[in-house]
Amino acid sequence: MLKKIRLTLAIIFWVLITWLLVDFTGTAHAYLGWMAKIQFIPALLALNIGALLFVVTLTLLMGRIYCSVICPLGVMQDAIAWLRRKKNKYSYSPAKTTLRYTVLVVSCAALALGVAWIGGLIFPYSTYGRIVSVCVAPLYKLANNGLAMLSEHYGSYAFYEVDVWVKSITTLVVALLTWAVIAVLAWKGGRTWCNTICPVGTLLGLISRNSYLKMTIDADKCKNCHKCERNCKAACIDLDTHTIDHSRCVVCGNCEGQCKFDALHFTALSREEAAPSPQSIPLSEGKGEATSRRAMLTGVALLAGTALAKAQSKVEPKTTDGGLADIVKKEKPKRDKLIAPPGSLSIRNLRAHCTACQLCIDACPNDVLRPSSSLDRFMQPEVSFERGYCRPECTRCSEVCPTSAIQPITKEERTAIQVGHAVWTHDLCIPVKDEKPCGLCARKCPASAIQMVPLQAGVHQDGWRWRDADNNEIPREKVLLIPVVNEEKCIGCGACENLCPANPISAIHVEGHEVHREI
Repeated sequence: MLKKIRLTLAIIFWVLITWLLVDFTGTAHAYLGWMAKIQFIPALLALNIGALLFVVTLTLLMGRIYCSVICPLGVMQDAIAWLRRKKNKYSYSPAKTTLRYTVLVVSCAALALGVAWIGGLIFPYSTYGRIVSVCVAPLYKLANNGLAMLSEHYGSYAFYEVDVWVKSITTLVVALLTWAVIAVLAWKGGRTWCNTICPVGTLLGLISRNSYLKMTIDADKCKNCHKCERNCKAACIDLDTHTIDHSRCVVCGNCEGQCKFDALHFTALSREEAAPSPQSIPLSEGKGEATSRRAMLTGVALLAGTALAKAQSKVEPKTTDGGLADIVKKEKPKRDKLIAPPGSLSIRNLRAHCTACQLCIDACPNDVLRPSSSLDRFMQPEVSFERGYCRPECTRCSEVCPTSAIQPITKEERTAIQVGHAVWTHDLCIPVKDEKPCGLCARKCPASAIQMVPLQAGVHQDGWRWRDADNNEIPREKVLLIPVVNEEKCIGCGACENLCPANPISAIHVEGHEVHREI
């Protein structure tokens, strides 16, 4: 019964979280956003005390059930292991304690030092989010586009097409390599990644040593058939001593389902029953049990200190314009200051809290966010305007971020946040370079932060007429106007940069603010 209940809940959680990660309409986030926020690391970085208490309480009550039901990366490993239809494929192996604690300490140090992306390479939710967003979401969008074409053929617009493109080759490679490593480990050893590499698994394992309910072996009923041990994907059942390493047990229920002698039960134990006799365990293991409480408190203290520190602190083919001229693809300008998404407060705050799960990047409807290639915030989101601009009414990235790296903002607050300001480049502007009128940047600026002024010296406007320095009237078509940016009004949305007809580099681009400002 335990296995059936756990398996049913795990499948439901896994399917819904995967839908949450691939959904581009915002529908899933309205109903399922809480599923991302109860993930342990996002809850820690967002200082979501309620979610943290829920996970810790659940672990103290039932052991590492979180890893079997709520964590999508753990359920993915179970699915891969299940595909290998080989019975009795596992065996007991001692815990790699030194490696586990080393990874945990390094991960905590990365968070405390404000380089969360380093830990994000192995944190379970960010790892799974990156794999799904980069590898699965494009397939989901392609299927949606196929349905959109089909429905349009029959006169229905229930679906709409979306762009599908590779936003970062580096992130794609990292996601594929990570998936390959986890898949191989899961295929061969079940929960090897969870019980060796994952820092969340290590911390919850320390807590689960003291859980109220545990999987236990009744030595009097056990016939030493070893079926439970050979079907334990956590490799934590040592039938020679009739003991279970509860720091690695993920309460999957496989062992209980395999036992024909009713020797395994998920039940509460008294302190005397829970502690094996000294003669039944090796000396080294006994020492580990004796220091388990101290190790658990150390792990909790590390993450608590980290939380307090956080509180302080594709080449596309050319197309043609009406068959007359080639349209040259926009190139990314060189910026002195990178642009962080609205709601992230500052580049430093984003770097310290973002685990590079790619959720905001995949959810961006304007194709503005993409993974950074900078080593100080690798794969974290940055803003670029080659394919669109950050519409002032859009707050999608702030709605989906589970770590508060991008904090929730309203549409009214978005229009007042200055993530950067526009900078005009004289030599690239069409009125200067080609001596042709333009002014598109001023007409399209949603903040009315750009005004057009005469390029020629002394030219001024007299009512509806233009006059030169000698007050002679000049034909309107001969007056060349250039943009002037009011930095006090500019919000750095990038509409001017995206819509500027100068190619391949826009004559006006946005420079980011290290700390966001408000109008």
